[in-house]
Amino acid sequence: MTPLRQQLIQELVLRGMSVRTQEAYIHQVYHLAKYYRQSPDLLSDQQVRAYLFYLATERKLSASTINQAVNAFRFLYQKVLHRDVEALCRALPHPRKEIRRPQVFSIQELERLFTIGCPHPRHRAFLMTVYGGGLRLNEACHLKFEHLDRARNQIRVVQGKGKKDRYTLFPLRLQEELDSYWRAFRPRFWLFPASRDPQQPMIDATAQRVFYHAVALAGVPRKGGIHSLRHSFATHLVEMRVEIPVVQRLLGHSHISTTMGYMHVRQERLAQIQGPFQLLDLSGLSGPL
Repeated sequence: MTPLRQQLIQELVLRGMSVRTQEAYIHQVYHLAKYYRQSPDLLSDQQVRAYLFYLATERKLSASTINQAVNAFRFLYQKVLHRDVEALCRALPHPRKEIRRPQVFSIQELERLFTIGCPHPRHRAFLMTVYGGGLRLNEACHLKFEHLDRARNQIRVVQGKGKKDRYTLFPLRLQEELDSYWRAFRPRFWLFPASRDPQQPMIDATAQRVFYHAVALAGVPRKGGIHSLRHSFATHLVEMRVEIPVVQRLLGHSHISTTMGYMHVRQERLAQIQGPFQLLDLSGLSGPL
């Protein structure tokens, strides 16, 4: 490990960055150094800017991914290498994010996903837990039995995004599913342990493969990755007229504006709306010319 990498890790840890943020920043800095085949401390601001241009034009990465790279490089050069902040911010701007509405599954599609798409009870239990609690992928992978509060029908999410604890829903139907799952597999520590090492939680890549396999088996449309189950949970709550601040708390959003993104209307609902034009009495119109 190079001294610069050690410095970066130390600064990330001391500033209380989450493990996922640490991994993301280290990953971005590593690929910057790999691109130029030089240590990042030898690169100019303009070289780093040129690399971001490469990510946007050649790699065609999303604005969110490029923003992550910008954050990583700003952290490295400001906090570790102590470069001039104003010049760095001018050289490394944040691109504007695209506004995309989350895609969600209908109730009927979820029923197919959990039945036809999940013949394996472990896979079914995992995907039902993600949807039932509106969990992020990493949150579901790191669940333990002690986090399941049956007395209050709640799941305690420990150190979720932003290093925050929160409570979300633990429906009775999900409790029954997890009871069957436990009787069949008897996991001891993690609710969903890794297949090769039960002392470790299921890894994100495995969980994504489980989801994509279930989608293919069920024959339902692909609507993104496993995060679409969390989107579906939130959208269905809004459609059930659950108050937005409550949905915000369940999802663990820091800003209510993030939760407001679920106020969009599903295509199924749009098809049911006639629109005000149907109210017009146009019987007095003459026939066609």
